[in-house]
Amino acid sequence: MSDTMRDVRSDVVDREPASVLDLSAVTVRRGTSVLLDAVDLAVEDGERWVVLGPNGAGKSTLLSVAAARLFPTSGRVSVLGETLGRVDVFELRPRIGLASTALGNAVPGQEKVRDVVVTAAYGVTGRWREEYDPDDESRAEELLALLGVAHLAGRAFATLSDGERKRTQIARALMTDPELLLLDEPAGGLDLGGREDLLRRLTALAADPAAPTPVMVTHHVEEIPVGTTHALLLRGGRVVAAGPVEDTLTSAALSQTFGLRLEVSAEQGRFAARAV
Repeated sequence: MSDTMRDVRSDVVDREPASVLDLSAVTVRRGTSVLLDAVDLAVEDGERWVVLGPNGAGKSTLLSVAAARLFPTSGRVSVLGETLGRVDVFELRPRIGLASTALGNAVPGQEKVRDVVVTAAYGVTGRWREEYDPDDESRAEELLALLGVAHLAGRAFATLSDGERKRTQIARALMTDPELLLLDEPAGGLDLGGREDLLRRLTALAADPAAPTPVMVTHHVEEIPVGTTHALLLRGGRVVAAGPVEDTLTSAALSQTFGLRLEVSAEQGRFAARAV
């Protein structure tokens, strides 16, 4: 497998796209419902983004578009310098790491944790007759260690806790050495200890200049890793605010986003919000 994946990577390694992710007037409709409404977003190399909004705001839809797994009804989408509709998405997707609940649900419950990670090299869930070379196996083990779940490599995926599954999915998302990393609520449902441990690891990843550009979806400002540089606020599929975190994560903007008067505070790169 690895030779094929490396061939794909070698074709693009010297490219320098203007933006890692560029959405222009992107609208997604399903029947009479508008999931995204004329969304503009530009994510540059070196930035670390978080996307916040209430349930139904369009956050997961946005990530599906960014992952080249959903085409917009109208508007233009450029991912890693490639325009959707003009590129073979099967060549583009290995350059994008994705961790989401939907993807986790597609993993067979009996699948070994190490195989959940290594099968990302082929873009499949469920190891079958594919052959992986020792470098692939070693990389999967290293990524599990990076996320603190190396000791679970031989366990069945279905036996893991929510936190362990989320860490395994992030390791899988990193398997192809992506240039863009999309995380859909990676800390959702975790207890306090699990959340803080995961955020510590995501903070370390964000500090690595060689790490992929992350875009993380969350409902809670408390789940934003230290080192996040930019934020996008969505409500009803529309952009409320977008830009540097210090200008975007304000009490006024978050109150408008969640439809509730909120007071936001920040200390040492961590955010908190409460109703007032």
